[in-house]
Amino acid sequence: MSSQSEPTPDPASETASLDAGKRVIPSWTDPFAATATRPIGGPLGEHAVIGRHWFWTPLRVGLLLAVLTLTLGWFGKAACIQQYTNDAGQAELDWRSGKPYVAMCYSDIVPLYGAEQLDRPGTFPYATQWVENEGTPQEQVRYMEYPVLTGLFQWVNAKLTHAWTEASEAGWLPGALPVAVYFNVTALFLGLAWLAAVWAVARTARRRPWDAALVAVSPLVVVHAFTNFDTLAAALAATGLLAWARRRPMLAGVLFGLGAAAKMYPLFLLGPLLVLCLRAGKPRTWVKTAVSTALTWAAVNLPIALAFPDGWREFFRLNAERGMDPDSLYNVISYFTGWTGFDGELVRGESPVWLNAVSGALFLACCAGIAYLGLTAPVRPRVAQLCFLVVAAFLLTNKVWSPQYSLWLVPLAVLAIPRWRLLLGWMIIDAVVWVPRMFYYLGTDDKGLPEGWFLGTVVLRDIAVIGLCVLVIREIYRPSTDLVRMGGEDDPAGGVLDRARDAYVFRRRRSVTAAR
Repeated sequence: MSSQSEPTPDPASETASLDAGKRVIPSWTDPFAATATRPIGGPLGEHAVIGRHWFWTPLRVGLLLAVLTLTLGWFGKAACIQQYTNDAGQAELDWRSGKPYVAMCYSDIVPLYGAEQLDRPGTFPYATQWVENEGTPQEQVRYMEYPVLTGLFQWVNAKLTHAWTEASEAGWLPGALPVAVYFNVTALFLGLAWLAAVWAVARTARRRPWDAALVAVSPLVVVHAFTNFDTLAAALAATGLLAWARRRPMLAGVLFGLGAAAKMYPLFLLGPLLVLCLRAGKPRTWVKTAVSTALTWAAVNLPIALAFPDGWREFFRLNAERGMDPDSLYNVISYFTGWTGFDGELVRGESPVWLNAVSGALFLACCAGIAYLGLTAPVRPRVAQLCFLVVAAFLLTNKVWSPQYSLWLVPLAVLAIPRWRLLLGWMIIDAVVWVPRMFYYLGTDDKGLPEGWFLGTVVLRDIAVIGLCVLVIREIYRPSTDLVRMGGEDDPAGGVLDRARDAYVFRRRRSVTAAR
């Protein structure tokens, strides 16, 4: 490790092709974007007036595109909240004949309304318990299985559903099945969360606000915005990065802490920030963010943990006992090799120790490699680059990759590698995995697909994500190929790290051959 007193070379200043005060126009700089503009007249004209329209800014266009994409996503799930009248003359949810899989409209939100006891008035997450598989050897007491903020989000939506149902029975509002009302209420707030993510990416990207359009129109949003509750954590992570970019480390920590209370992955963003702050000699700024993250997470979790300890531990218990997910790398290996050593004989109430150890060790090894990359690169990597690598490493090595987890990568990927064709290619591949997954769950007896077809698309998705990681690493070691730095910027999401000098850098030793 060496301490540097001289200024760090700034390759961005050497490769800048655009003035730092100008907005990057994708139809000029990206071949795919230029082609996509042909139906509306082609690339922007050389003498066009930019930034003068009274209403249609890039951000507002991006938000409009996001609203349209979210609307498509809602229609994609709408088939699963349709109802029919049974033989007793009562209205029921129409999930007959494997409809959620045939129509590919499955959403966790719908079955969880009843499974988590949210349909019952007077219940409260983490306090309410129920017995699963009662009367069988697999009998088990269960509680809300989500982190606290996500559990409370579901509870609030259930309360709004009960209020709507009461108002509809009084004739004040249109009526529907309570579960359909619950889904629509939840979808409204999940959609607003994704709009916040689009807004945050557009603001963080600074001179590249049009890149947020990729977040807005992502095929993954169409498929998974309403599959689960992950847009909440994605929005909090994206706004946390924006707060960091605006040099508000404590606010960033608050948002990361809230994100971690919804899903754990926003905590991973603290790792890249630590590495980069150490390299820039700004550990105090990181400490402010880390402390505010911990305090915020504790403020949300401690009241529930102290009042309902068994219910609060449910999320951690289930994650420890959970086996490998069908979408995971371990299931792919097990299927194609026939080796069942990862899970072994999984017994209810016991954790797959070997699987947990392997997945944890692989993720830690990847994090160590990313830290080494951040400390040895010729120029300090951008925040979004390392954050993308860490989250991608977690998904690739984790024993669970639920399909909606891919939403976590979308804002980070757009900020890390704003290459439209490559990102849309990955998003399309990732979204298409949903099709064989649904028909695999349908079962071959009901004319579904065998597991091999589904896992084949999983492999393609993993290869696509690995390819993006390789590209990010290449651009870190060759910053002259980084589109953001080619545009005249250093690190738009860097905050205090933007254009900061290096204080400490680990220099890689040259080999004997190279020295000669």
